[in-house]
Amino acid sequence: MIDQVQPSYRALFALPGIPRLVGSMLLARISSQMTSLILVLFALERYHSPGVAGAATFLSIFPGLMVSPIAGALLDRHGRTRLVVLDYAIAALSLALIAALAMADTLPVPVLLVIVTVSSLTFPLSHTGVRTLFPILVPQTLWERANAIDSNGYVVSTVLGPALAGALVAYFGAPVALLVTAAFSAAAAVIALGLLDPSTRTESGTLLLDAWRGLLYVVRHPSLRALAIGISLANIGWGIFFIALPVLVLQHLGGDASYVGTLFALLGVTGFLAVLVMGRISTRGREQGFLAGAILGQGLAFALALFARDPILIAAVMLLLGLATGPFDVTLFTVRQRRTDPSWMGRAFAVSMALNFVGFPIGSAIGGAISPISIELAIAIAIVANVAGAVICFVMLPRERV
Repeated sequence: MIDQVQPSYRALFALPGIPRLVGSMLLARISSQMTSLILVLFALERYHSPGVAGAATFLSIFPGLMVSPIAGALLDRHGRTRLVVLDYAIAALSLALIAALAMADTLPVPVLLVIVTVSSLTFPLSHTGVRTLFPILVPQTLWERANAIDSNGYVVSTVLGPALAGALVAYFGAPVALLVTAAFSAAAAVIALGLLDPSTRTESGTLLLDAWRGLLYVVRHPSLRALAIGISLANIGWGIFFIALPVLVLQHLGGDASYVGTLFALLGVTGFLAVLVMGRISTRGREQGFLAGAILGQGLAFALALFARDPILIAAVMLLLGLATGPFDVTLFTVRQRRTDPSWMGRAFAVSMALNFVGFPIGSAIGGAISPISIELAIAIAIVANVAGAVICFVMLPRERV
């Protein structure tokens, strides 16, 4: 009977646990967005190095992606809520430690990189755990609505996180900004305590064996395999741009940290509206076109950035990126849910999401290395990666009959 619920956002938020899940998720994602930008701004201002900015971004994400299969197996074995809370708590402690060391002026680059590396190892627990709770708690008729809210959790955090991070860094410095970010993660952990967590224990052997089986499930799955290749290529482009934009603004346009945050917030506002509209549209049978078109839209925005040397054109770039967010996020989330066996969601989602996102830290490292040499070359590589990702998604993703 629950699958017969009429699709609406009101029906979604009437479900038990959904308001708390969304509230905790939103605070954690604001914290994550703030952390990403603060690390870049901190490295550029304190160490004067795009390379350090790229390395910090890479190490804050990539090691966690490598242990995602194990994280997925843990989620399927031991439930999601406790592990999500664990990651939020570790994030809060790590950020507070970086802030304290920075205030004491005892934070050399190697120590910074070690801390962000360690904190990244638990990131898949919340990143995957929250996403797999939605299809468990929500009936299938509400999946597009739930995925729109899930996506808008990122979009809203993209509005608030960078704007708040940029303002805090500009007026109070990066250490204070990191302390505020730590408080957001701690609050997310408190709200998530005791969250409804239906049992989906599906272990079939040892932890490592279950993790290996999750990896094989994704590799052998035609849809998840296509997403792994296509989306990871597209995210290389986004990772490069994430580093190139602050370098462009700070070093070439004379802007400050607050201006960088405002640009990312503009992207978020546009994306928020695009995602809400997209959540009302059925993606079944049209996944290829929506994904490929959205990725090409991102590539077009990057191409426009090649000529953006004034505030109006830079704003247009961010608006176009925001418009592409709606079809990209909602389609990606829904096709992965629809085509994954529920008993594999923890393991398969952890691996799939890691493979999809692996391009971002790689792109950030590339952007950190190339941006000091040539912003134009860095953005050109981002465009090529996006076009390749769009082609892969359109050609390799199996078409689903309506």
